[in-house]
Amino acid sequence: MKQATICVQGGWKPKNGEPRVLPIYQSTTFKYDNTEEMADLFDLKKEGYFYTRLQNPTNDAVASKIAELEGGVGAVLTSSGQSANFFAVFNICEAGDHIVASNEIYGGTYNLFGVTLQKLGIECTFINPEATEEEINKAFRPNTKLLFGETISNPGCKVLDIEKFARIAHSHGVPLIVDNTFPTPVNCRPFEWGADIVTHSTTKYMDGHATQVGGCVVDSGNFDWNQHVEKYPGLCTPDESYHGLTYTKVFGKLAYTTKLVAQLMRDLGNIPSPQNSFLLNLGLETLHLRMARHCENAQRMAEFLQADSRVAWVHYSGLPTDECYSLAKKYLPNGSCGVIAFGLKGNRQTAIRFMDSLKLIAIVTHVADARTCVLHPASHTHRQLSDEQLLQAGVAPDLIRLSVGIEDIEDLIDDVKQALDKI
Repeated sequence: MKQATICVQGGWKPKNGEPRVLPIYQSTTFKYDNTEEMADLFDLKKEGYFYTRLQNPTNDAVASKIAELEGGVGAVLTSSGQSANFFAVFNICEAGDHIVASNEIYGGTYNLFGVTLQKLGIECTFINPEATEEEINKAFRPNTKLLFGETISNPGCKVLDIEKFARIAHSHGVPLIVDNTFPTPVNCRPFEWGADIVTHSTTKYMDGHATQVGGCVVDSGNFDWNQHVEKYPGLCTPDESYHGLTYTKVFGKLAYTTKLVAQLMRDLGNIPSPQNSFLLNLGLETLHLRMARHCENAQRMAEFLQADSRVAWVHYSGLPTDECYSLAKKYLPNGSCGVIAFGLKGNRQTAIRFMDSLKLIAIVTHVADARTCVLHPASHTHRQLSDEQLLQAGVAPDLIRLSVGIEDIEDLIDDVKQALDKI
């Protein structure tokens, strides 16, 4: 099926007499007639539902839709985008391991990798994604387990050279994990360019209405874990907590997602509620329509900002003058997303005055919503970072992140005009 059809009809396949719309299975537990059936579920010998912390029909239907949209073999929903990135990494890493990540990523992920994972004994080396392959190769160690990047960086709006990153990762025998939140699979499918695992904050465009917080981890099924048994013992050697079961032997291409559910969800429990998954599914049904409007509006807004003398710079890959324009033409031919990064002539206070003068556009700690919103990362999401750390993370202190919604673009431009007049 094409992407638009998957958005509407993927995941849930009602049988004769079943609800046309995906139901909310708002239940913690599921009944069985005998103990043997339940025991087989606990031993991973049969598929089925017994406790929502591990699996739930509503959650699984929505995960299946996202996997289909991305072209993956399986997916798992999580309670947030942050938990999706944590689970994607922790599923194949443990104390004593090392990861390599782009430094142009969301501030929360930067902190997760650089601070929190370090407390768990997992080190991270951040690299400039625009560096040469030779320079990036130097960051790898014998205990490196993965390479991580964002398709479109948040908030810098840089486009990742996915093929280059995949080539580097695979030359070191590790998978490439790509956070595909901003373009969504409607505008980019990283698996087609060599990525192995994709993550999402489904809180953003996939939901699109700021109604639920969630995340998703999708596996392509393409990375051959068995070629690197010594690197990934959790997948390739017996798991004593499941009677010596080996995930790659029993589940094949579904080994990664099965382990994520059977181990991490079992022990950490970062699940979305079925109600949240239901709301996410409603958003997914119009994702293909909304993304086109987001991109159309953002292109108009970016062109307006670039032409205004009070604007110092604009990063939007749809602009022919943008440094990522050629990468966007390659990876994002149908459009990128609705997020624009720009800076005003002046200082940090200039940005604050501009934002405080907006009337229609709201200052919120959110992005990728149907409603247009704005944020000053240095003052908000990245305020824990020094100016030096901001620059290391690819965030200029004067950067304003404008997430253009699906309203009438003339109204949005008028609001920006009147706010610029007040700086």
